[in-house]
Amino acid sequence: MSDATTLERVESFLPEPEVRIDDLADRLGLRRAEIGVFRKIYGLDRLRYAPDTGLFDLVLPAARRALKALPAGRSVRYVLYAHTMQAVAPPHVDPAQVIRDDLGLHDAEAFALTQQACVSSLGAIDVAGELLRAEAPEGAYALMVTGERAYSPKVQLIPNSAIMADAAAACLVTVGGRGDQVRSFVTRTLGEFAAGLDMTREQTQEFGRVYSPVLAQVIRLAVAEAGLAFSDIDLVIPHNVNLVSWRATIKEMGEDPERFFLRNVPRYSHCYSSDVFVNYTTLRDEEDRLVDGRHYVLVSVGLGATFGAMVITHRRP
Repeated sequence: MSDATTLERVESFLPEPEVRIDDLADRLGLRRAEIGVFRKIYGLDRLRYAPDTGLFDLVLPAARRALKALPAGRSVRYVLYAHTMQAVAPPHVDPAQVIRDDLGLHDAEAFALTQQACVSSLGAIDVAGELLRAEAPEGAYALMVTGERAYSPKVQLIPNSAIMADAAAACLVTVGGRGDQVRSFVTRTLGEFAAGLDMTREQTQEFGRVYSPVLAQVIRLAVAEAGLAFSDIDLVIPHNVNLVSWRATIKEMGEDPERFFLRNVPRYSHCYSSDVFVNYTTLRDEEDRLVDGRHYVLVSVGLGATFGAMVITHRRP
């Protein structure tokens, strides 16, 4: 498809230091037994936590590396900052505009997307493609930037689910380019769980009950909309929420666990909107497992609750 959205470059950034989840027990008010549950049951072990790193020091390195793939003479029309939490900076600071200006992209339109929580980064790629097709000159680009800090215990701990980590990522996006082709993007939002971390116990239990069936359905719908069968998919590249949720989803789908990349769950934990791209770059740069012409599914779930899956076909540069 000559007008397909393409990912021309994907980059990620993981700050130092690396800590064990035990090191955060006092901060998060977790007892030793609860830390044990997160490690033995949920599969978490280490993560990046950099409390002295500012937001823009976190998000800009990956963005700068992604921009190196921008061809000479081409311009970035849009800068989209995708983040999970509603508030990531003081009210008088517009992070999207600061990111745009710090990158020297002064002519770009800059705005943020956060409504889909941890799915916002995938949603921002979809929005970028639509904007480029609708109103940008031929050959224009968009830059999707994501990343935020676990600045408070309230936003770092999802009880009985995840411990959030610091990370960032960026995607240089165009239409009809030579990079990874976006073949489909499917979301489903269950508004009855909009309270997120403030859900009642009954709502939380119901969310847990429907989580795997809905996520499995969204993945299968995205694969079908891409014109593929699941047997055509090389790997599912997921968010790192925990191993329990993914094992239940894999069982729901009846698929081979080896086709789901879960190695980074104990290494990095859940990194808000960034971890699907952290996992992508791990597969590309560390493991050389992204194969030219093969198909992959990027998957995430956001509190609120949005389930999202994007099918891409990888192209080596």
